[in-house]
Amino acid sequence: MAAPCLRDKRCGDRLISELVFHFKDGSVDDEITIFSQRDHFRLLSSHHVQKGPAFPHPMDVSIDGSTGEVRVRSTENGKDKVQTKHLDLPPDLANGLILTILKNIRPDTPETKLSYLVAAPKPRLLKLTITPHGEDTLTTAGSPHRATHYVVKVELGGVAGVVAPLIGKQPQDTHVWILGGKAPAFVKMEGPLYQGAPIWRIELTSPVWQQSQHSGNLSLPHAAPGLMSGAAVLRP
Repeated sequence: MAAPCLRDKRCGDRLISELVFHFKDGSVDDEITIFSQRDHFRLLSSHHVQKGPAFPHPMDVSIDGSTGEVRVRSTENGKDKVQTKHLDLPPDLANGLILTILKNIRPDTPETKLSYLVAAPKPRLLKLTITPHGEDTLTTAGSPHRATHYVVKVELGGVAGVVAPLIGKQPQDTHVWILGGKAPAFVKMEGPLYQGAPIWRIELTSPVWQQSQHSGNLSLPHAAPGLMSGAAVLRP
């Protein structure tokens, strides 16, 4: 059981988004993202914390988009370890912005490329490829709706990209469904929440889908578009 909450607020030309999951076992997944959207989305800063029994490798990662400083706090042999690294961060860095960007992609866009910073075992920049995979039908309050199904794939690149599939370490794809219209809204996601994690499902409980999708294990309750709150069920 987990209690998730998504908060968004505007501060001048900056937007602040915080997505938090509080698990019954005391685990917490908390990500705060500050970004701008003048001509395009630009990450200004990100702070992501995962800790507790649900996360075998706890992390505390801070990204400063203006200076390129990345700080990673981890625990090794019972001792805290802090790594600080300066990187040339690309303007399309998407940490904390994936769902926001997906709600703003035209469904007929054949492919979208984004950069993403992975913290473990050390900070590394990767590429994400987002592609639409058709539409699925869901029903809310007896009315049918169509949601675009997107697949987010991690592109390792280099030698790692060649070797990873051979040794079974290619990151699993993430699947996201976005309800279209004048105010696009998130309805479901299936994918890992950390490197090497099982596939978890995060979804609004109100919609009824016409067909079963990918297996998963995390469900969110009904919420208005842009706001998720209440209890979630974590299934084995």
